[in-house]
Amino acid sequence: MIRNVAAYHFVAIDDPAALVAAVRARAEDGALRGTVLVAPEGINLFLAGTPAAIEGFLAWLRADARFAALQVKYSDSAAQPFARLKVKLKREIISFRRDGAVPLSRERAPAVAPRDLARWIAQGADDAGRRLVLLDTRNREEFAHGTFDGALTLPIDNFTDLPDALEPHRGALADATVVSFCTGGIRCEKAALWMRDTGMDNVLQLEGGILGYFEAVGGVGYDGDCFVFDERVALDPGLRPRVDGIVEASAA
Repeated sequence: MIRNVAAYHFVAIDDPAALVAAVRARAEDGALRGTVLVAPEGINLFLAGTPAAIEGFLAWLRADARFAALQVKYSDSAAQPFARLKVKLKREIISFRRDGAVPLSRERAPAVAPRDLARWIAQGADDAGRRLVLLDTRNREEFAHGTFDGALTLPIDNFTDLPDALEPHRGALADATVVSFCTGGIRCEKAALWMRDTGMDNVLQLEGGILGYFEAVGGVGYDGDCFVFDERVALDPGLRPRVDGIVEASAA
């Protein structure tokens, strides 16, 4: 069995090149594969390997005080979904190119927990009775595999396109509670913070993204699968790989 993990953490990193070297060496020691992005704003990782190697790597990373609070989403697969290990130094751990969209010297955008969102979906409104709009911050290739029922999807190919694509919808969203979501949480976190800075104080982020939602409540209110960035292609709400339309039963 292969253990797959997805995680990100916003934290100031003064020596990102040194962290890249250390992460690469530790991941290679555990024969891990996947992608790790390091930038002055934090770390973003998708890694796969044996359960023992994954837990060893996470314990090593969390021993660094900067990453002690790292939150991780887990899933399993029968085969290794990554061809090799890539550890890269980037300007951002996810490119957005908008100032003020990173919670380093400021608070995070308010978040809604998966179980609370599932309740809101079931009752058709938030706890204050405001109508609910789920905003997909992913691109069109991703949401073609699945998204929340009735979600607002934008015809974008890159995350950097989101601000312009969202502009025509601002007026219609003014009276709603808007919950931004993405695969693992990083894009909806940046998007929510930017939207609040540009006047949309009714925006929340889904804590942990779709993968965190699947892990906590399954597929309540979700239609289809969640696209992932590896050879598994997509995960169903049970976090099982779906390759060529077939759920990989042995990975349950």
